[in-house]
Amino acid sequence: MDDPTGPTLQLTPDEQSMLDGEQGDGIAMAMRVVVGLARVHEAPRLVKIESAHIDGCLFHGQSGLDFASRLVDLGATVRVPTTLNVGSIDLLHPGTVRNQTPAEQEVSIGGRALMEAYLAMGARATWTCAPYQLDARPGLGVNVAWAESNAIAFCNSVLGARTDRYGDFLDICAAITGRAPFAGLHTDEARLGDVLVDVTAIPDRVLRGDLAGPLLGYLVGSRVGTSNPVLIGMPSETSEDTLKAFGAAAASSGGVAMFHVVGVTPEAATVDIAFGGRSPTETITLTSDDLVQARRELTTASDGRLDVVSVGTPHASIDEIAHLAALLEDGPEMASGVDFYVSTGRSVWALAQQRGHRDVLEAYGIRVVTDTCTYVTSILRPQAQVAMTNSGKWAHYAPGNLGVDVVMASLRECVESARAGRVVIDDDELR
Repeated sequence: MDDPTGPTLQLTPDEQSMLDGEQGDGIAMAMRVVVGLARVHEAPRLVKIESAHIDGCLFHGQSGLDFASRLVDLGATVRVPTTLNVGSIDLLHPGTVRNQTPAEQEVSIGGRALMEAYLAMGARATWTCAPYQLDARPGLGVNVAWAESNAIAFCNSVLGARTDRYGDFLDICAAITGRAPFAGLHTDEARLGDVLVDVTAIPDRVLRGDLAGPLLGYLVGSRVGTSNPVLIGMPSETSEDTLKAFGAAAASSGGVAMFHVVGVTPEAATVDIAFGGRSPTETITLTSDDLVQARRELTTASDGRLDVVSVGTPHASIDEIAHLAALLEDGPEMASGVDFYVSTGRSVWALAQQRGHRDVLEAYGIRVVTDTCTYVTSILRPQAQVAMTNSGKWAHYAPGNLGVDVVMASLRECVESARAGRVVIDDDELR
Protein backbone atom coordinates (compact mmCIF):
# COMPACT_ATOMS: atom_id res chain seq x y z
CA MET A 1 0.00 0.00 0.00
CA ASP A 2 1.26 3.51 -0.77
CA ASP A 3 2.33 5.71 2.11
CA PRO A 4 -0.88 7.68 3.00
CA THR A 5 1.16 10.72 3.92
CA GLY A 6 2.63 11.05 0.44
CA PRO A 7 6.30 11.19 -0.53
CA THR A 8 7.11 14.72 0.68
CA LEU A 9 5.31 15.07 4.02
CA GLN A 10 7.44 14.07 7.01
CA LEU A 11 5.62 13.20 10.25
CA THR A 12 7.12 12.96 13.72
CA PRO A 13 6.63 9.71 15.65
CA ASP A 14 3.87 11.36 17.71
CA GLU A 15 2.10 12.56 14.56
CA GLN A 16 2.36 9.15 12.95
CA SER A 17 0.92 7.63 16.12
CA MET A 18 -2.07 9.95 15.87
CA LEU A 19 -2.60 9.04 12.22
CA ASP A 20 -2.32 5.32 12.94
CA GLY A 21 -5.08 5.47 15.56
CA GLU A 22 -2.84 4.67 18.52
CA GLN A 23 -4.14 7.72 20.38
CA GLY A 24 -7.83 7.12 19.66
CA ASP A 25 -10.21 6.96 16.75
CA GLY A 26 -11.27 10.61 17.09
CA ILE A 27 -7.68 11.86 16.87
CA ALA A 28 -7.05 9.55 13.91
CA MET A 29 -10.06 10.96 12.05
CA ALA A 30 -8.90 14.52 12.70
CA MET A 31 -5.32 13.70 11.71
CA ARG A 32 -6.45 12.26 8.39
CA VAL A 33 -8.05 15.60 7.55
CA VAL A 34 -4.94 17.59 8.58
CA VAL A 35 -2.63 15.28 6.65
CA GLY A 36 -4.89 15.39 3.61
CA LEU A 37 -4.74 19.19 3.52
CA ALA A 38 -0.97 19.10 4.03
CA ARG A 39 -0.63 16.86 0.97
CA VAL A 40 -2.78 19.24 -1.10
CA HIS A 41 -0.50 22.13 -0.09
CA GLU A 42 2.62 19.99 -0.57
CA ALA A 43 3.70 20.91 2.95
CA PRO A 44 7.03 19.35 4.01
CA ARG A 45 5.86 18.91 7.60
CA LEU A 46 3.22 19.83 10.12
CA VAL A 47 3.57 22.66 12.61
CA LYS A 48 2.52 22.65 16.25
CA ILE A 49 -0.17 25.20 17.02
CA GLU A 50 -0.80 26.94 20.33
CA SER A 51 -4.50 27.76 19.88
CA ALA A 52 -7.43 27.37 17.51
CA HIS A 53 -10.56 29.33 16.65
CA ILE A 54 -13.46 27.34 15.23
CA ASP A 55 -15.57 28.90 12.49
CA GLY A 56 -17.90 25.95 11.90
CA CYS A 57 -20.38 26.75 14.68
CA LEU A 58 -23.13 28.06 12.40
CA PHE A 59 -25.72 25.48 11.42
CA HIS A 60 -25.80 25.34 7.61
CA GLY A 61 -27.23 21.84 7.37
CA GLN A 62 -27.02 18.32 8.71
CA SER A 63 -23.54 17.59 7.32
CA GLY A 64 -21.82 20.03 9.69
CA LEU A 65 -23.62 18.59 12.70
CA ASP A 66 -22.89 15.04 11.57
CA PHE A 67 -19.17 15.77 11.29
CA ALA A 68 -18.94 17.33 14.75
CA SER A 69 -21.12 14.62 16.30
CA ARG A 70 -18.93 11.91 14.79
CA LEU A 71 -15.85 13.43 16.41
CA VAL A 72 -17.66 13.53 19.75
CA ASP A 73 -18.80 9.92 19.40
CA LEU A 74 -15.19 8.88 18.70
CA GLY A 75 -14.03 10.60 21.90
CA ALA A 76 -12.16 13.50 20.31
CA THR A 77 -11.23 16.47 22.48
CA VAL A 78 -9.17 19.57 21.73
CA ARG A 79 -5.57 19.59 22.89
CA VAL A 80 -4.94 23.35 22.55
CA PRO A 81 -6.96 26.32 23.89
CA THR A 82 -9.88 26.60 21.49
CA THR A 83 -12.36 29.44 21.05
CA LEU A 84 -15.69 29.25 19.21
CA ASN A 85 -17.10 31.54 16.55
CA VAL A 86 -20.70 32.74 16.46
CA GLY A 87 -23.44 30.13 16.48
CA SER A 88 -26.98 30.18 15.12
CA ILE A 89 -28.74 31.24 18.33
CA ASP A 90 -28.23 33.78 21.11
CA LEU A 91 -27.98 31.69 24.26
CA LEU A 92 -27.93 34.74 26.56
CA HIS A 93 -30.99 36.42 25.03
CA PRO A 94 -33.64 33.78 24.25
CA GLY A 95 -36.13 35.01 21.69
CA THR A 96 -33.65 37.23 19.84
CA VAL A 97 -33.50 34.79 16.95
CA ARG A 98 -36.88 34.05 15.38
CA ASN A 99 -38.13 30.47 15.81
CA GLN A 100 -41.48 30.38 14.02
CA THR A 101 -41.20 28.89 10.55
CA PRO A 102 -40.14 25.24 10.00
CA ALA A 103 -36.80 26.43 8.57
CA GLU A 104 -36.16 28.67 11.58
CA GLN A 105 -37.01 25.85 13.96
CA GLU A 106 -34.61 23.54 12.15
CA VAL A 107 -31.83 26.08 12.52
CA SER A 108 -32.63 26.59 16.21
CA ILE A 109 -32.60 22.89 17.02
CA GLY A 110 -29.65 22.01 14.82
CA GLY A 111 -27.74 25.13 15.85
CA ARG A 112 -28.02 24.35 19.54
CA ALA A 113 -26.95 20.75 18.96
CA LEU A 114 -23.93 21.90 16.94
CA MET A 115 -22.87 24.38 19.62
CA GLU A 116 -23.19 21.66 22.27
CA ALA A 117 -21.04 19.30 20.20
CA TYR A 118 -18.13 21.74 20.13
CA LEU A 119 -18.46 22.32 23.87
CA ALA A 120 -18.37 18.54 24.37
CA MET A 121 -14.96 18.52 22.68
CA GLY A 122 -13.58 20.96 25.26
CA ALA A 123 -13.78 24.28 23.43
CA ARG A 124 -14.58 27.52 25.28
CA ALA A 125 -18.09 28.96 25.04
CA THR A 126 -16.87 32.24 23.57
CA TRP A 127 -19.24 32.47 20.56
CA THR A 128 -17.52 35.46 18.99
CA CYS A 129 -16.08 36.30 15.58
CA ALA A 130 -13.52 38.50 17.37
CA PRO A 131 -11.42 36.10 19.49
CA TYR A 132 -8.69 38.74 19.59
CA GLN A 133 -10.92 40.66 22.06
CA LEU A 134 -10.65 37.85 24.62
CA ASP A 135 -8.31 37.57 27.59
CA ALA A 136 -5.55 35.57 25.86
CA ARG A 137 -4.16 36.51 22.46
CA PRO A 138 -1.37 34.75 20.56
CA GLY A 139 1.86 36.69 20.33
CA LEU A 140 4.18 37.63 17.51
CA GLY A 141 5.37 34.63 15.51
CA VAL A 142 3.17 32.08 17.32
CA ASN A 143 1.56 29.44 15.09
CA VAL A 144 -2.20 28.97 15.52
CA ALA A 145 -5.11 27.61 13.49
CA TRP A 146 -7.77 30.30 13.33
CA ALA A 147 -10.78 30.21 11.05
CA GLU A 148 -13.28 33.04 10.19
CA SER A 149 -12.01 35.51 7.64
CA ASN A 150 -11.77 38.65 9.79
CA ALA A 151 -10.16 36.75 12.66
CA ILE A 152 -7.55 35.32 10.28
CA ALA A 153 -6.72 38.79 8.92
CA PHE A 154 -6.47 40.32 12.40
CA CYS A 155 -4.42 37.45 13.77
CA ASN A 156 -1.84 37.58 11.00
CA SER A 157 -1.71 41.32 10.51
CA VAL A 158 -2.33 43.00 13.85
CA LEU A 159 -1.13 40.36 16.32
CA GLY A 160 1.63 39.01 14.11
CA ALA A 161 0.67 35.44 14.99
CA ARG A 162 0.61 32.94 12.14
CA THR A 163 -2.41 31.17 10.68
CA ASP A 164 -3.30 30.14 7.18
CA ARG A 165 -6.84 30.39 5.81
CA TYR A 166 -8.67 27.65 7.71
CA GLY A 167 -12.35 26.88 7.50
CA ASP A 168 -15.01 24.46 8.65
CA PHE A 169 -13.88 20.93 9.57
CA LEU A 170 -10.16 21.63 9.24
CA ASP A 171 -10.26 24.10 12.14
CA ILE A 172 -11.58 21.58 14.68
CA CYS A 173 -9.26 18.86 13.34
CA ALA A 174 -6.28 21.15 13.93
CA ALA A 175 -7.52 21.83 17.46
CA ILE A 176 -7.85 18.10 18.18
CA THR A 177 -4.41 17.20 16.83
CA GLY A 178 -2.60 20.40 17.80
CA ARG A 179 -1.15 20.46 14.28
CA ALA A 180 -1.58 22.32 11.00
CA PRO A 181 0.22 22.06 7.65
CA PHE A 182 3.42 24.09 7.49
CA ALA A 183 2.34 26.03 4.43
CA GLY A 184 0.85 29.34 3.37
CA LEU A 185 0.92 32.11 5.95
CA HIS A 186 2.81 29.98 8.45
CA THR A 187 5.87 30.57 6.25
CA ASP A 188 7.99 33.73 6.11
CA GLU A 189 7.76 34.12 2.34
CA ALA A 190 3.97 34.07 2.16
CA ARG A 191 3.70 36.88 4.72
CA LEU A 192 5.62 39.48 2.71
CA GLY A 193 3.80 42.35 1.07
CA ASP A 194 2.72 42.25 -2.57
CA VAL A 195 0.86 45.48 -3.41
CA LEU A 196 1.64 48.99 -2.16
CA VAL A 197 -1.41 51.07 -1.22
CA ASP A 198 -0.77 54.81 -0.77
CA VAL A 199 -3.37 56.69 1.29
CA THR A 200 -1.30 59.81 2.00
CA ALA A 201 -3.69 61.91 -0.11
CA ILE A 202 -6.52 61.26 2.37
CA PRO A 203 -6.64 63.77 5.26
CA ASP A 204 -5.61 62.47 8.69
CA ARG A 205 -8.97 63.60 10.07
CA VAL A 206 -10.70 61.19 7.69
CA LEU A 207 -8.26 58.36 8.34
CA ARG A 208 -8.95 58.69 12.08
CA GLY A 209 -12.71 58.47 11.54
CA ASP A 210 -14.61 55.22 11.88
CA LEU A 211 -15.47 55.01 8.17
CA ALA A 212 -11.84 54.83 7.07
CA GLY A 213 -11.34 51.22 8.14
CA PRO A 214 -14.33 49.60 6.42
CA LEU A 215 -14.21 51.73 3.27
CA LEU A 216 -10.47 51.34 2.75
CA GLY A 217 -10.80 47.63 3.45
CA TYR A 218 -13.57 47.27 0.89
CA LEU A 219 -11.58 49.18 -1.74
CA VAL A 220 -8.30 47.39 -1.10
CA GLY A 221 -9.83 43.93 -0.96
CA SER A 222 -11.72 44.43 -4.19
CA ARG A 223 -8.52 45.52 -5.95
CA VAL A 224 -5.87 43.16 -4.57
CA GLY A 225 -7.90 39.96 -4.19
CA THR A 226 -5.92 37.52 -2.04
CA SER A 227 -2.61 39.43 -2.28
CA ASN A 228 -0.97 41.04 0.77
CA PRO A 229 -1.45 44.84 0.69
CA VAL A 230 0.99 47.24 2.36
CA LEU A 231 -0.53 50.58 3.38
CA ILE A 232 1.47 53.78 3.71
CA GLY A 233 0.07 57.04 5.08
CA MET A 234 -2.07 55.72 7.93
CA PRO A 235 -1.72 57.56 11.26
CA SER A 236 0.77 55.95 13.65
CA GLU A 237 -1.94 55.79 16.33
CA THR A 238 -4.40 53.89 14.11
CA SER A 239 -6.64 51.95 16.49
CA GLU A 240 -7.25 48.22 16.62
CA ASP A 241 -10.90 48.91 15.82
CA THR A 242 -9.89 50.60 12.56
CA LEU A 243 -7.58 47.70 11.73
CA LYS A 244 -10.34 45.24 12.62
CA ALA A 245 -12.80 46.99 10.31
CA PHE A 246 -10.22 47.18 7.52
CA GLY A 247 -9.33 43.50 7.72
CA ALA A 248 -12.95 42.36 7.89
CA ALA A 249 -13.96 44.35 4.81
CA ALA A 250 -10.81 43.41 2.86
CA ALA A 251 -11.36 39.73 3.63
CA SER A 252 -14.98 39.99 2.49
CA SER A 253 -14.47 41.90 -0.74
CA GLY A 254 -11.26 40.21 -1.81
CA GLY A 255 -10.07 37.41 0.43
CA VAL A 256 -7.23 39.32 2.13
CA ALA A 257 -5.75 37.25 4.97
CA MET A 258 -2.64 39.34 5.66
CA PHE A 259 -2.03 43.07 5.41
CA HIS A 260 0.64 45.47 6.60
CA VAL A 261 0.26 49.06 7.78
CA VAL A 262 3.68 50.67 7.79
CA GLY A 263 4.61 52.01 11.21
CA VAL A 264 1.58 50.37 12.82
CA THR A 265 1.44 46.58 12.39
CA PRO A 266 4.24 44.46 13.89
CA GLU A 267 5.82 43.12 10.69
CA ALA A 268 5.91 46.47 8.89
CA ALA A 269 8.24 48.84 10.72
CA THR A 270 9.29 50.11 7.29
CA VAL A 271 8.16 49.61 3.71
CA ASP A 272 11.32 47.65 2.96
CA ILE A 273 10.69 45.26 5.85
CA ALA A 274 7.07 44.75 4.83
CA PHE A 275 8.11 43.77 1.29
CA GLY A 276 11.18 41.84 2.39
CA GLY A 277 13.35 43.96 0.13
CA ARG A 278 11.25 43.16 -2.96
CA SER A 279 9.54 45.70 -5.18
CA PRO A 280 5.73 45.87 -5.06
CA THR A 281 3.92 44.20 -7.93
CA GLU A 282 1.60 47.20 -8.14
CA THR A 283 1.04 50.58 -6.51
CA ILE A 284 -2.51 51.79 -5.78
CA THR A 285 -3.18 55.40 -4.78
CA LEU A 286 -6.45 56.14 -2.98
CA THR A 287 -8.14 59.50 -2.34
CA SER A 288 -11.16 60.84 -0.50
CA ASP A 289 -13.13 60.58 -3.73
CA ASP A 290 -12.43 56.85 -3.71
CA LEU A 291 -13.88 56.60 -0.18
CA VAL A 292 -17.02 58.42 -1.28
CA GLN A 293 -17.36 56.06 -4.23
CA ALA A 294 -16.84 53.04 -1.99
CA ARG A 295 -19.66 54.20 0.27
CA ARG A 296 -21.92 54.55 -2.75
CA GLU A 297 -21.04 51.05 -3.96
CA LEU A 298 -21.83 49.54 -0.56
CA THR A 299 -25.06 51.54 -0.26
CA THR A 300 -27.87 49.82 -2.16
CA ALA A 301 -30.80 51.83 -0.75
CA SER A 302 -32.15 54.51 -3.07
CA ASP A 303 -34.24 56.74 -0.80
CA GLY A 304 -34.37 57.98 2.78
CA ARG A 305 -36.35 55.10 4.25
CA LEU A 306 -34.82 53.41 7.32
CA ASP A 307 -36.12 50.34 9.16
CA VAL A 308 -33.18 49.02 11.15
CA VAL A 309 -29.64 49.84 12.25
CA SER A 310 -27.12 47.06 12.91
CA VAL A 311 -23.59 47.66 14.20
CA GLY A 312 -20.96 45.30 15.53
CA THR A 313 -19.78 43.09 12.65
CA PRO A 314 -17.17 41.96 13.55
CA HIS A 315 -18.34 42.00 17.16
CA ALA A 316 -18.21 45.42 18.77
CA SER A 317 -15.29 46.07 21.11
CA ILE A 318 -15.62 47.67 24.53
CA ASP A 319 -14.35 50.96 23.05
CA GLU A 320 -17.00 50.87 20.33
CA ILE A 321 -19.76 50.19 22.86
CA ALA A 322 -18.47 53.05 25.01
CA HIS A 323 -18.50 55.31 21.94
CA LEU A 324 -22.08 54.29 21.16
CA ALA A 325 -23.14 54.97 24.74
CA ALA A 326 -21.51 58.41 24.63
CA LEU A 327 -23.32 59.26 21.38
CA LEU A 328 -26.63 58.22 22.93
CA GLU A 329 -26.33 59.79 26.35
CA ASP A 330 -28.44 62.88 27.04
CA GLY A 331 -29.76 62.90 23.46
CA PRO A 332 -33.27 62.50 22.05
CA GLU A 333 -35.01 59.13 21.86
CA MET A 334 -34.90 56.86 18.85
CA ALA A 335 -37.65 57.28 16.27
CA SER A 336 -40.47 54.78 16.47
CA GLY A 337 -40.31 52.12 13.78
CA VAL A 338 -36.50 51.95 13.67
CA ASP A 339 -34.87 48.97 15.39
CA PHE A 340 -31.26 49.32 16.57
CA TYR A 341 -29.03 46.29 17.17
CA VAL A 342 -25.46 45.99 18.42
CA SER A 343 -23.75 42.61 18.14
CA THR A 344 -20.92 41.79 20.52
CA GLY A 345 -19.19 38.94 22.27
CA ARG A 346 -20.46 37.82 25.65
CA SER A 347 -17.14 38.65 27.37
CA VAL A 348 -17.20 42.20 25.99
CA TRP A 349 -20.86 42.56 26.95
CA ALA A 350 -20.06 41.49 30.52
CA LEU A 351 -17.41 44.21 30.69
CA ALA A 352 -19.81 46.76 29.19
CA GLN A 353 -22.33 45.96 31.90
CA GLN A 354 -19.69 46.43 34.59
CA ARG A 355 -18.91 49.87 33.19
CA GLY A 356 -22.56 50.94 33.15
CA HIS A 357 -23.08 50.98 29.38
CA ARG A 358 -25.96 48.51 29.54
CA ASP A 359 -28.21 51.02 31.30
CA VAL A 360 -27.55 53.66 28.65
CA LEU A 361 -28.18 51.30 25.74
CA GLU A 362 -31.34 49.87 27.27
CA ALA A 363 -32.68 53.36 28.01
CA TYR A 364 -32.58 54.10 24.29
CA GLY A 365 -34.03 50.78 23.21
CA ILE A 366 -30.79 49.35 21.79
CA ARG A 367 -31.05 45.58 21.42
CA VAL A 368 -27.89 43.66 22.25
CA VAL A 369 -27.11 40.45 20.35
CA THR A 370 -24.50 38.00 21.64
CA ASP A 371 -23.35 34.56 20.48
CA THR A 372 -24.47 35.21 16.89
CA CYS A 373 -24.85 38.06 14.39
CA THR A 374 -27.71 39.82 12.64
CA TYR A 375 -26.55 39.07 9.09
CA VAL A 376 -26.37 35.28 9.52
CA THR A 377 -29.53 34.50 11.52
CA SER A 378 -33.24 35.40 11.54
CA ILE A 379 -33.15 38.41 13.85
CA LEU A 380 -34.35 41.41 11.82
CA ARG A 381 -38.13 41.64 11.53
CA PRO A 382 -39.36 40.26 8.21
CA GLN A 383 -40.83 43.62 7.19
CA ALA A 384 -37.44 45.40 7.35
CA GLN A 385 -36.35 46.53 3.90
CA VAL A 386 -33.62 49.13 4.53
CA ALA A 387 -30.81 48.65 7.06
CA MET A 388 -27.96 50.97 8.04
CA THR A 389 -24.60 49.71 9.27
CA ASN A 390 -21.09 50.95 10.06
CA SER A 391 -19.59 47.62 8.95
CA GLY A 392 -18.18 47.04 5.50
CA LYS A 393 -18.51 43.30 6.04
CA TRP A 394 -22.20 43.55 7.03
CA ALA A 395 -22.90 45.86 4.08
CA HIS A 396 -21.17 43.44 1.71
CA TYR A 397 -23.07 40.32 2.81
CA ALA A 398 -26.46 41.46 4.11
CA PRO A 399 -28.19 42.18 0.77
CA GLY A 400 -27.56 38.61 -0.37
CA ASN A 401 -28.05 36.96 3.02
CA LEU A 402 -31.11 38.89 4.19
CA GLY A 403 -32.61 40.45 1.06
CA VAL A 404 -32.38 43.98 2.49
CA ASP A 405 -31.04 47.21 1.04
CA VAL A 406 -28.12 48.70 2.92
CA VAL A 407 -26.82 52.15 3.80
CA MET A 408 -23.13 52.38 4.80
CA ALA A 409 -22.58 54.97 7.53
CA SER A 410 -20.43 56.04 10.45
CA LEU A 411 -21.54 55.21 13.98
CA ARG A 412 -22.52 58.84 14.51
CA GLU A 413 -24.63 58.78 11.35
CA CYS A 414 -26.25 55.53 12.50
CA VAL A 415 -27.36 57.17 15.75
CA GLU A 416 -28.50 60.39 14.06
CA SER A 417 -30.46 58.45 11.45
CA ALA A 418 -32.15 56.23 14.04
CA ARG A 419 -33.23 59.36 15.89
CA ALA A 420 -34.48 61.06 12.74
CA GLY A 421 -36.27 57.94 11.50
CA ARG A 422 -34.67 58.34 8.08
CA VAL A 423 -31.25 58.13 6.46
CA VAL A 424 -28.94 61.01 7.47
CA ILE A 425 -25.46 60.86 5.96
CA ASP A 426 -22.87 63.47 4.99
CA ASP A 427 -20.08 62.69 2.51
CA ASP A 428 -18.18 65.78 3.73
CA GLU A 429 -16.79 63.75 6.61
CA LEU A 430 -14.93 61.70 4.01
CA ARG A 431 -13.21 64.71 2.42
